[in-house]
Amino acid sequence: MKTERRLHRFGAVLVSIFVLAHLANHLAALGGIAAHLRFMETARLVYRQPVVESLLLSGVVLQASSGLRLLVSGWKRRQGWLAWLQAGSGAYLALFLLIHVSAVLAGRTLLGLDTNVHFAAAGLQAWPYSLFFVPYYVLAVLAVFVHLGCALARRAGPAPRKRAAAVGVPLCVGAVVSVLVVAALMGRLIPYAVPQEYRNTFGAQADLRP
Repeated sequence: MKTERRLHRFGAVLVSIFVLAHLANHLAALGGIAAHLRFMETARLVYRQPVVESLLLSGVVLQASSGLRLLVSGWKRRQGWLAWLQAGSGAYLALFLLIHVSAVLAGRTLLGLDTNVHFAAAGLQAWPYSLFFVPYYVLAVLAVFVHLGCALARRAGPAPRKRAAAVGVPLCVGAVVSVLVVAALMGRLIPYAVPQEYRNTFGAQADLRP
């Protein structure tokens, strides 16, 4: 169990660096989609390197698999709101990462698409698919900040107020970030229409609303 937790923490550091950079990339969309794409092209010079990308993919698999095993193995021993909040946010993150990474790899290899901002935004703008993708992305961003907040709370000492603040502050930040990112990619904050080739992934009947 101790080895599993160490591996989980190692994977957490690796994945967290990329996830926070990825969120910064999405926030760049507030300055326009061109700004988002410029940020991504620069970042890709690092994370699209074969060695770095392999490490990131391995980190995602390690983080998700170890997290789910820890969730199951500690189910009966888990007590208190902090433990359950950490477990719940971690479980959602694990499932999100596995689904999201699989979709991106499929988009690149099977559909031949550049899986940039248009790939994610197509689902957010396509009706009725947005009914799934809006909460899917909002909850993912919230889960990132809540899970990090839970880790901070465990180091804040036993005082209830300190623990609540350690979780509450990241939760509020996550709520703001999730709303800004999703609204921007939906075209609610900036003028933005998803290119046709990405619209086609949802079929000709999908109603895209910029």
